[in-house]
Amino acid sequence: MLGCSVWLAYAADRWIEACRLAPESIRTHRHRFHQRWRWPVFAAWAIVLGLDLCTAFRWLPPSELLAGAWVLVPVAAYLLSHQLVHRRSRWRAPKELCVAALLAGGAAVFIVCLPAADVGRMAIPLVLFALLCFSNCALISVWEDEVDRSQGQTSLALQLGRAAAILGSLPWAVALLCAAARLLAGRGAGTASLCGVASAVLLGLVGLAEPRIGRVRARVLADVALMTPVVPLLARLIG
Repeated sequence: MLGCSVWLAYAADRWIEACRLAPESIRTHRHRFHQRWRWPVFAAWAIVLGLDLCTAFRWLPPSELLAGAWVLVPVAAYLLSHQLVHRRSRWRAPKELCVAALLAGGAAVFIVCLPAADVGRMAIPLVLFALLCFSNCALISVWEDEVDRSQGQTSLALQLGRAAAILGSLPWAVALLCAAARLLAGRGAGTASLCGVASAVLLGLVGLAEPRIGRVRARVLADVALMTPVVPLLARLIG
């Protein structure tokens, strides 16, 4: 359900944006795909939405349904604001910050609803995850500044102007924060902190390699860099 919900939000964002763009202004394959196949994508989106809702109402307890609704509200507000009402406003909240907060909320929503959930213990891992997501989005905004400018989209890199150069150092700063969390929080944030260090370093390396490999490959690798928790998860399942 979480995977479907993330895809639904992502696809809706791309679908709305692609429908608003003139064909000659499109600079990315993902926008061109969503514009060319807008109605098949819409049909697939509606099917996934129906399956997602049916699964949620069938299997989720009332507390988790309510928590999911609380996450849905800011997601809908983000889409409405950033794609329709405030699309060209330079003063709006950076979309990169909004996306990072929404991803962190989505990752936590089912866990915090558990009766034995230790929200205090989750705070550090969630903050680190949000910072990693923000670094990911901030780097992409730098790589795609010309794309956003051409397509009439506002991004953090465009909002900062020449100061956007500092965004390249974000992953390294996050890596230091994750290492500090590992040292200060001990075993409470051990695995999460180590995964944070690995992901942040990988993001930094992708940022350094982007001029050579291009923004398209770099964008994919930047998302792959966030998947380091798969390693301890598989180790736990196998062990």
